[in-house]
Amino acid sequence: MSKAFASQSDLTDKHISFTQLSPHCWAYTAEGDPNSGVIIGDKYILVSDATATPLMAKDLIAKIRTVSDKPIKYVLLTHYHAVRVLGASAYAAEGATEVIASKGTYDLIVERGAEDMQSEMDRFPRLFRGADSVPGLTWPTMVIGDGKPGRQGSLRIDLGGVQVDIWHPGAGHTRGDTIAWVESEKVLFSGDLVEYLAGVYTGDAHLAEWPTTLEALRALQADAIVPGRGEAMRGKADVNKALDYTKLWVETLFKCGQEAVAQNMDLKSAMAHTRQHMDPVFGQVFIYEHCLPFDVSRAFDEASGIQHPRIWTAERDKQMWAALQA
Repeated sequence: MSKAFASQSDLTDKHISFTQLSPHCWAYTAEGDPNSGVIIGDKYILVSDATATPLMAKDLIAKIRTVSDKPIKYVLLTHYHAVRVLGASAYAAEGATEVIASKGTYDLIVERGAEDMQSEMDRFPRLFRGADSVPGLTWPTMVIGDGKPGRQGSLRIDLGGVQVDIWHPGAGHTRGDTIAWVESEKVLFSGDLVEYLAGVYTGDAHLAEWPTTLEALRALQADAIVPGRGEAMRGKADVNKALDYTKLWVETLFKCGQEAVAQNMDLKSAMAHTRQHMDPVFGQVFIYEHCLPFDVSRAFDEASGIQHPRIWTAERDKQMWAALQA
């Protein structure tokens, strides 16, 4: 029997936690579902990753309002994926005036935002509760950086009593990944550059570059991290656990892809080869079965010399899924 497509059979709501990590930093997590981060200053609030729909964003806003009535002035898009950004319009009523993204993220929205929106809505029906409340693509009002990795062109925001630095540390999950860093409290909001005990989606990734980007994050020596998926981690040792987990996934996957190409395997054989190495280590984590077909497809492409990830459409998603089912 073929597996249900992507996460279409995942219909069980997850338990949401809203956890304070430091005097100004909070994590909004949900048992492996996409996380958001919140930084609360004396004057303003910043939300990192807006959630998938305005209706779902209202759940996060309600949590924020239990601890602060300050304007949610800033919304950061850590990357372009629909499940992270399409809730952004909900924050306008809460005081949002700026939606921030890197140049790489802006370029990807232009190039593939519409296709990604339809693709992800089909993959994750539970995560797009209230999809009819989405007014369209989310466009940044503030684009930062020059598209190159590093802190040149980084943005510093003063929320009142706490400053936040935002920049593109390098490609990985996408070519536009952006982080928020609260230096004074050593808290990192990584987006999907880092995951923990959850599937690491690499369908739009730059696998060869990702480990270098992870080491750039490690160099910050964070005391806490809000990863894209998985629990928020506190203490340098646990932050490193999350970095190591993500790096092991990425390096194992890409090595399998390189081996498959070197041995002239087709994509279905590459999937079987990858499973031999990935299943024993990662097979039990949340959304593993969802991620793996997309991940193997991208690893096979990149190992074959396709440096710029191909655009996923709803049609391509289903064709690939059917082709890789045993």
